[in-house]
Amino acid sequence: MNAKNITAFVAGLMFAFGLVLSGMTQPAKIARFLNVMGLQNGISWTAQPGLWDPSLALVMGGALAVTLIAFAITPRSSNAKPWFDEAFHLPARTDVDHKLILGSVFFGIGWGLAGYCPGPALASLLVGGVDALAFCTAMMSGMWAAKKWLV
Repeated sequence: MNAKNITAFVAGLMFAFGLVLSGMTQPAKIARFLNVMGLQNGISWTAQPGLWDPSLALVMGGALAVTLIAFAITPRSSNAKPWFDEAFHLPARTDVDHKLILGSVFFGIGWGLAGYCPGPALASLLVGGVDALAFCTAMMSGMWAAKKWLV
């Protein structure tokens, strides 16, 4: 294993640990965050209907702050290179097209219905649970279908 793969593996473990530690692998916590109106008859698997849980916004805000700092300090010159790769791989596209919008809609629907998004779902596989396995299977199937028919 090379330094690039070891670094990626350690970063992934830290990310998974942070998701588990913050409770973002718990679908009920996600449902309480999405219940912004504090509805008494919230989603059926919400542990405490009627209570809004803003902690996910704090986790997202922390992640956004780290990302903004990382992008701000990433060199933009063509001769700069990262420690363990040949070049920086920065996003090149800035357009918003129908595929992006459709993908965002499907992501939001899946997140709202299942209480998982891809990162926490994969981290949830480490702690077990049939629901996380079912979600990951459906997610991988959807990714395969999108790549086969939409790309």
